[in-house]
Amino acid sequence: MWIVKPFNQLNTQELFLIYQARTTVFVVEQNCPYQEVDDDDLSAIHVFDLRDGQIAAYCRLIPTDSQVKLGRVLVSKDFRKDGLGRDLVQKALQVAKQTGFQLPVYAQAQAYLEKFYASFGFKATSEVYLEDDIPHLDMILTA
Repeated sequence: MWIVKPFNQLNTQELFLIYQARTTVFVVEQNCPYQEVDDDDLSAIHVFDLRDGQIAAYCRLIPTDSQVKLGRVLVSKDFRKDGLGRDLVQKALQVAKQTGFQLPVYAQAQAYLEKFYASFGFKATSEVYLEDDIPHLDMILTA
């Protein structure tokens, strides 16, 4: 079941599960120590799928004056390989459109996912670069 909420509507249990899933994927699995919880959470729209009491998939949408940033895109380990990542990005793009954002959607994508994001219409706007020793590239989907 997809849940879409701004930060101030998340309950403490949802927030805990989101931070737990994000830390598991982005800090532990990717061996990437960084400040995972940041101020962008406060202005973001959080999109997630809860299954069996855990976050199956998650991302956040951060509106700015010039674009909407799609970030922290994850599918938890127990739910990978079932197409949930595709469902998540489709849902996020739908939410971005429904929320009235007539802005481009920006993603800082891991380089190995370039074709995945391209399948939604995203175009690379940078060369591959290292972010926390992980190859990334900037991609944009115009409104």
